[in-house]
Amino acid sequence: MAPNMKSAKKLLVFLGKSVFSLLETAIFTLIPKPRKDVAGEIVLITGAGSGLGRLLALQFARLGAVLVLWDINTEGNEETCKMAQDAGATRAYAYTCDCSRKEEVYRVADQVKKEVGDISILINNAGIVTGKNFLNCPDELMEKSFDVNFKAHLWTHKAFLPAMIANAHGHLVCIASSAGLVGVNGLADYCASKFAAVGFAESVLMELFAQKIKGIKTTIVCPFFIKTGMFEGCTTGCPSLLPILEPEYVVRKIVDAILQEKVYLYIPRFLYILMFLKSFLPVKLVLLINEFIGGFNFMDRFVGKKKN
Repeated sequence: MAPNMKSAKKLLVFLGKSVFSLLETAIFTLIPKPRKDVAGEIVLITGAGSGLGRLLALQFARLGAVLVLWDINTEGNEETCKMAQDAGATRAYAYTCDCSRKEEVYRVADQVKKEVGDISILINNAGIVTGKNFLNCPDELMEKSFDVNFKAHLWTHKAFLPAMIANAHGHLVCIASSAGLVGVNGLADYCASKFAAVGFAESVLMELFAQKIKGIKTTIVCPFFIKTGMFEGCTTGCPSLLPILEPEYVVRKIVDAILQEKVYLYIPRFLYILMFLKSFLPVKLVLLINEFIGGFNFMDRFVGKKKN
């Protein structure tokens, strides 16, 4: 076949698939997509010892999932495990794990595979924030931000993705942040780590698609700041458009997105508009919008606070 004919055929296939995808998106925007059943699925949640991680564990417990809970805080994690069992989890296991340490992630992952089985839903939720201006932030805190907020995702994917591929069944969930979509004053290292997490999740999604690997779903979650211990004391300059979010509301939206197998979830919806504006507005105007909706106030006493 002549090169021009091949190119034309490739273009037509691309256009056809694009139209189908747009129609599918439009339909599921108007009609909610059916939710999948996760009863019996083995769900691993990092940073499960408190906050968002604990609430996610309780939601999946009520749905009948088998829970594998990771946290560096042994006491908090054990408490979450008991709460999950009381909430109806068929089985729940708590493991102490420092996700910033590659060797520890691999060691605990091997233990989980032997004692529980293959993970089918991986939720990378653990994170930390420094809340310091870039030049005032110690190097070790910036390195820790990357270790927990981004590099831990590399190690957990390396540990659990091969079995998902072998089983043609799995779901990768990246709990990122709106700070992984747009830069925020006073959060340079945090934004960089969250941009990296989003880029990594998208790249793995593209890699799986290019290799025609079926059965692995991806959900990338980018919420605005949440009323957990991580952002306690934080304020927003425009609460009507970008309010500080209630954790229970965020968790309901996250679980719903996972059950509907949505690829992207931005909370609140204004973030979709913000990202659209960012894509074509002049940089100066984007900076003015950031200033208008900004005004975030981070107290020094929350430096290095862990998010769960």
